[in-house]
Amino acid sequence: MSFVGKVWKLLVGVKDGLVLIFMLLFFMALFAVLSARPSPGQVREGALLIELDGFVVEERSEIDPLQTFLSGQAPVAEHQSRDLVTALNAAATDERIKAVVLDLSSFVGGGQVHMQAIGEAMDRVRKAEKPVLTYALGYGDDHMHLAAHASEVWINPLGGAVIAGPGGSNLYYGDLLERLNINARIYRVGTFKSAVEPYSRNSMSDAARENLAGLYGAMWEEWQANVKKARPSLDLERVTSDPVEWVTSSQGDLAKAALDAGLVDKLGDRIAFGERVAELAGEDAWSKKPGAYATAEFAPFLADVTPSASGKTIGVVTVAGEIVDGDAGPGTAGGDRIARILDEALDDDLAGLVVRVDSPGGSVLASEEIRLAIERHRAKDIPVAISFANVAASGGYWVATAGDRIFAQPETVTGSIGVFAVLPTFEDAAAEYGVNADGYRTTPLSGQPDLVGGLTPEVDAILQASIEDTYADFLGRVAKARGMETARVDEIAQGRVWDGGTARQLKLVDQFGGLEEALAWVAAEAELEEDGYSPRFLGAGTAQYDSLIRQMLTSSSPDTSGARGGDLFAMAARERGALLGRLASDVERLSGTAGCSGLLPRMPCHAQRRIKHQGPRCSDNAEGSVHGLESALRCAHARLFIRLPAIAKAAHALAPGAIAGGFER
Repeated sequence: MSFVGKVWKLLVGVKDGLVLIFMLLFFMALFAVLSARPSPGQVREGALLIELDGFVVEERSEIDPLQTFLSGQAPVAEHQSRDLVTALNAAATDERIKAVVLDLSSFVGGGQVHMQAIGEAMDRVRKAEKPVLTYALGYGDDHMHLAAHASEVWINPLGGAVIAGPGGSNLYYGDLLERLNINARIYRVGTFKSAVEPYSRNSMSDAARENLAGLYGAMWEEWQANVKKARPSLDLERVTSDPVEWVTSSQGDLAKAALDAGLVDKLGDRIAFGERVAELAGEDAWSKKPGAYATAEFAPFLADVTPSASGKTIGVVTVAGEIVDGDAGPGTAGGDRIARILDEALDDDLAGLVVRVDSPGGSVLASEEIRLAIERHRAKDIPVAISFANVAASGGYWVATAGDRIFAQPETVTGSIGVFAVLPTFEDAAAEYGVNADGYRTTPLSGQPDLVGGLTPEVDAILQASIEDTYADFLGRVAKARGMETARVDEIAQGRVWDGGTARQLKLVDQFGGLEEALAWVAAEAELEEDGYSPRFLGAGTAQYDSLIRQMLTSSSPDTSGARGGDLFAMAARERGALLGRLASDVERLSGTAGCSGLLPRMPCHAQRRIKHQGPRCSDNAEGSVHGLESALRCAHARLFIRLPAIAKAAHALAPGAIAGGFER
């Protein structure tokens, strides 16, 4: 029996060993699949197909598969603007590419700066005598910004187009909060810092209206100029001045109206469109489906044409999305994460640094942490350029004060040099229901913050003084960086937002230009040859699983599929989603933003991408009396408002594609 027992143990051991080996091989294979990258060998000759579903962004968010699974919602697809421009630039000279096709059926939107950059890249393809075609069921402002640069613009006969222009409505809760006996205590510096107005008013102030009229007027003029230049045949005046007459003249046929006004060139379904592309780029030898054509897929083509590093290295760090404390991002500008990325590059022998900013602002502490990390690079005596994308306001501009030179585009939204905070208290609401607060204090700060009993006058004064001190710091940093008197900075600050053209006149920006111009300036300052450098995007590595999981999840994203119905009714549905998104954002701000983290302005409706908000965090290690009080306020605030974030999340669930937060519409 002892011999049989030993044999049995041997067999069990062999079995267990084989199971472990097979499990190891399985997980190794799974890891290989999940970390798969597009292969350059997959590039085929034909038309470069860019399926532009979802948003165009500066920095793509990293997908957390566990969080995505728990949320029950697939993320909206995101495309980095620089990737699209790189692919289009390469397509202009690549002999394998016979034409470029942009499928805008599921396109949601992008920033005006990004749209113009992509459009100019499309122009370079056309200049190389290669056709560029777009197809969609419905064209909106951002669709048309791109389509204007195409050689052929196709629309489904059942579709339509509408040009709305920037602007719209905002939500105001002053009367509601008064009815609920909620005291929205507002602390701010800046006549034009209007992000707090929804909690104290029932309408827009004259100052805010004046500011937005100037901003949106400039952005609208720039949009029209760009589109008219790219598409001279477009009768934009007719489309925007009297849209009812324009549509009714075609008996309500929106596709025909778009054709008559020169918005589009051809009416046809996908099969007819595919047949046209096949005439230009060749038929698909692998498929006999109606409308098939020879296709070069975007991902493998981008992998094939992305230039390899050569020469000296110029670092590029991206500050995109809301600036928040902690390690958030990519896609959200976590102060700790970005500062760590910059510090890790201090020993990398960089020839220079470019800071690419596409942020409406956020936390003062996180903004300062990023600014100080940039200063550590400047201390190494290397040139540092700041490159603004769509928006670089408030905290985004705070970060920019660490640079040697600031680049922006005429469409960039910048400025918003001001500070605010909103803190609700409930003493009146509690008293209405017979709840009163009383006690004994040894100092005016004892028992504070008391959100039910109310804040003492001393606490009110301290909080306002803290905001004023932060504003003074902001003015000082801008004045030093821009070589201006503090009083002059105060005149153009006060929370006012500016378009890039006006900001340049006011000396808040040095020159017009994008990322490439900023890189060229740094190279010149570092005395590098024109082809003697290459950019390296710091911290740009993605998680190993991100590539395949992103493709799997976003291909069936409900947000994207919802965008496919691109007729006017679908666009109206998305506006409903945007409204709910703004409601969710306002609830989150009231319930989760306190203290000096309120640098965040409100983002324009065409601003194109969702800003990810984080809930309130409590810190037991706040330093200094003011920051300690603010931290305590945050904690008490978070505990009292534990249910409001759930309301915000519910609103987001109703509007998964909504744009949450930013500048006022």
